[in-house]
Amino acid sequence: MKQITKTKDEYQKVIKNNQSTKGKITNIIKAFFIGGLFCSLGQSLWYLFMTLNFSQNDAGALSTVTMILLGSLLTGFGVYDEIGQFGGAGSLIPVTGFANAVVAPAMDGKQDGLILGLGTQMFNVAGPVLVYAMVSAFLIGLLKLMLGG
Repeated sequence: MKQITKTKDEYQKVIKNNQSTKGKITNIIKAFFIGGLFCSLGQSLWYLFMTLNFSQNDAGALSTVTMILLGSLLTGFGVYDEIGQFGGAGSLIPVTGFANAVVAPAMDGKQDGLILGLGTQMFNVAGPVLVYAMVSAFLIGLLKLMLGG
């Protein structure tokens, strides 16, 4: 196999040709718009569930689960990638962004089967976050217990 080598100048030229020409302000506005859209949708779902006589806690849980489902479906249909391309960091709103982080690698591994593909790829990105969250929660709970809280 032939190895391709580039000089530093050629490499810099490739980088410059592939860099985004959009300004930072435009990216910030797009991220704010997309993030706000997701948050507004989540809040609207909460209000909807409240009007259906759910308690505040139940309405919060239902709106969260609905947003996770929406993020998963949009990822599965390839729409979330388009939203991410447009909105950048705004698409990383915690619930839908986390659903995307779980589903996207799973979609990449589906051709390898349910266990070795989908099952193992699902937590490539989300796994370390979950482990960190669980260990942190355990340590904080232990500290609270030791301090008599």
